[in-house]
Amino acid sequence: MRTLRTTLLTAAAAGLAVTALAQGPAAAAPAPAPPTFLSASQLPASLTPWTAGPVRQGVPSEGSVCTAGIAPAAGTRHRDFRTELDTGARQTITVAATTARAKALAAELRSALETCLDRLKEQDPGLEGEAFYQGRVDIEEGAHVYSIDTSYPEVGSTDIGLYSVGRDGRAVTVVEWGQLGELDGAPLEGFKKTTRTAVAKLY
Repeated sequence: MRTLRTTLLTAAAAGLAVTALAQGPAAAAPAPAPPTFLSASQLPASLTPWTAGPVRQGVPSEGSVCTAGIAPAAGTRHRDFRTELDTGARQTITVAATTARAKALAAELRSALETCLDRLKEQDPGLEGEAFYQGRVDIEEGAHVYSIDTSYPEVGSTDIGLYSVGRDGRAVTVVEWGQLGELDGAPLEGFKKTTRTAVAKLY
């Protein structure tokens, strides 16, 4: 009888141990992979091939004059692209701590693009130009495209820049494209396609 009682107690203890293990905390889910950047082949068509630089941590140290100082260095990465002609591009991705912060960041970046030309003219009275909102791209939480055409009449130089801001959840991306010339020669539809791809690749 004592042997039977001992066997039952041992079995009960083993059962409790298995139950405790089964009810223990679940293993932590693996961290999601970071957002994916555009490849060179996904940039708007150019007369010479695009070359993609490495993905770098933090915000760009120079350039991006319209949006400089807005995105935080923490959680931000960027990648530059170039061609053999006077054409360049850049993609910046920021992963915010929360969706609300990402939404606010996207709104702030859009505001910076909308006011960029006026700020540039204040800094350089000799600058002339036009800025346009080129519409929304329906992808994830949405993307918005802008163009800024600038010129220096005294020297006869003109530059065109295309910009977009898009968001998917906590990730916000800015895509910039620029070259010598005017808006009529810019690949606007190709840039919108690039923007769509950039947002789709975030997650």
